[in-house]
Amino acid sequence: MSAPTRRSAEEIGSTPAGPRALPPLRPQRAVPAPDEVDTVLDSGLRVIAVRRAEVPMVEMRLRVPFADVSGVENSDHPAVAELLATTILSGTQRRSRVGIDDDLAGVGGEIGFAVDPERLAVSGHALAEGLDTLLEVLADLLLHATHPDDELARERERLVERIEMASAQPSIIARRALQERRYGTHPVTQEMPLPEDVTAVTADAVRALQAAALRPGGAVLVLVGDLDPSDAVRRVEAALADWTGGEAAGMPALPALTARDLLLVDRPGSVQSQLRLSAPAIGRTDPRYAALQLANLSLGGYFSSRLVENLREDKGYTYHASSSLELDPHGAALLVETDVASEVTAPALLEARYELGRLAVVPPTADEVESARRYLVGSLLISMTTQAGYASTVASLAAHGLSAAWIREHPARVEAVTVDEVAAAAAEFFAPIHFTGVVVADAARCADGLRALGGVEVP
Repeated sequence: MSAPTRRSAEEIGSTPAGPRALPPLRPQRAVPAPDEVDTVLDSGLRVIAVRRAEVPMVEMRLRVPFADVSGVENSDHPAVAELLATTILSGTQRRSRVGIDDDLAGVGGEIGFAVDPERLAVSGHALAEGLDTLLEVLADLLLHATHPDDELARERERLVERIEMASAQPSIIARRALQERRYGTHPVTQEMPLPEDVTAVTADAVRALQAAALRPGGAVLVLVGDLDPSDAVRRVEAALADWTGGEAAGMPALPALTARDLLLVDRPGSVQSQLRLSAPAIGRTDPRYAALQLANLSLGGYFSSRLVENLREDKGYTYHASSSLELDPHGAALLVETDVASEVTAPALLEARYELGRLAVVPPTADEVESARRYLVGSLLISMTTQAGYASTVASLAAHGLSAAWIREHPARVEAVTVDEVAAAAAEFFAPIHFTGVVVADAARCADGLRALGGVEVP
C-alpha cells in the first residue's frame, strides 16, 4: 500500500480554478447575561456582583475617584498619592505586612494597589471560599493602614529611583509633553510625580490623604466569580460597614482639546523621534461610537491597518505605528503614535498626515470595514471570557457610568454599522486639521525638515 500523498497548505487552499473562497462567518451569537446584582450601598459605594462559576475563584476590582482637587499648581498630591499606593500594604493597626500576606495566601489570594491622576485602583482575587477574608483584608487596608515611617522611607527611595529611570525613557518624555500640549496644567497631566516632590513627602501627609480622600461615595467595587450575587453584596456591606465619609474626589472637567500646530520638543542627541498626534473624539454612549471604532481600526488600530502598511511595511520607517481611542469619564481623544529614526522624522510625519487625510477623503472599503469588524467583535468577546477579564471590563465601564449590559450589547451595535457610517466617522474625526500633538526629537537634526513641512511649531 503506497503512502498517502502530502499536500502543502497552498495546495489545500486552492482549486484548479484558483484559491478556495473562505466560508461565510456564522451569525454572531448573543452574549448571555449572567446572574448579576448592581446596587449602591448607603455609603455611596456602588457594588456590582456577577456570578461566573467557571472556576472556584473570585476576582475583585475597586475603583475610587482620587483626583487632585486642590486647584494648586505644582501640588504635591501626585507624589503623596503614589506613596500611599506603594505603602498601604506595609501594615495596618491589626496586621503586619507579613500578616497581610499570610491571610491572603491562606485563601489563595492577592491584593494590589495602583494610582493615576483620576483614581486609586485595587485589584485582587481569592478562592471563592475565601471571599470573606479578601473583603476583611480590604476593609482593614482602607480603614486602618498605618504607612510606617521606615517603610515609607524605603519606598520613597525606590520610587525616586523608578521615576528617574522612567523619566529618561523617550515614551515617557513624549507622553508628558503630549499631555501638557493637550491639557495644559490640568491635574490629568500629572501622571508621574517629580522626584523632588516624592522626596519631600512625609508619612503624616500620606496618612492625612488616606483619611481625607479615600472615601466610598462614587467608588465602584466589582466582584466576579463563583458566588451568589445577592449574598456577595451582603458580605460587602458587612465587611465595609465602617467605610463611610461621603463622596470621593472626582476629576474636574477636561479643557477642550483644540487643533493647533504640533510642538517640537528638543531631545538633544536622540537617535529616534517620537510622533504623537491627537484630536477630539466621542465616548461610548454616542451613537457614532461603533463607527468611529471601525474607522480607527482601519487607520491604525490593529496590525492589518493603513498606518502599519504604509509606515512599517512600505516605507520601513518604524516597527510600530498605531492609532487608538483614549476614553475618559470627562472626554475622549484620538491618538496616533509612532517612533522613527531621526533622519526620517519629517517624512514619517508627512506619511502619518497623509494617511489621516486619506482616511477622511478615501474612506475604508467594505473589505477593510469587515476585517475591522471581525477583529473588534472578537476582541470584545475575548475580553469577557475569563473572570479576570470580565471584572476589569465591568470596572472600566462602571467608571464611565455604564453597566455590564453595554459590553454585552456592543457586538450587535458593531455588526449593524454600515460602510457609509464608517466613512462619515472617518471624515468627521480624522481630518488632519483636527489634530495637535508633539514631536520629540533632536532639533538640530530634525528642525529644518519639520519647518519645511509646516504645521510644526519649532522653538
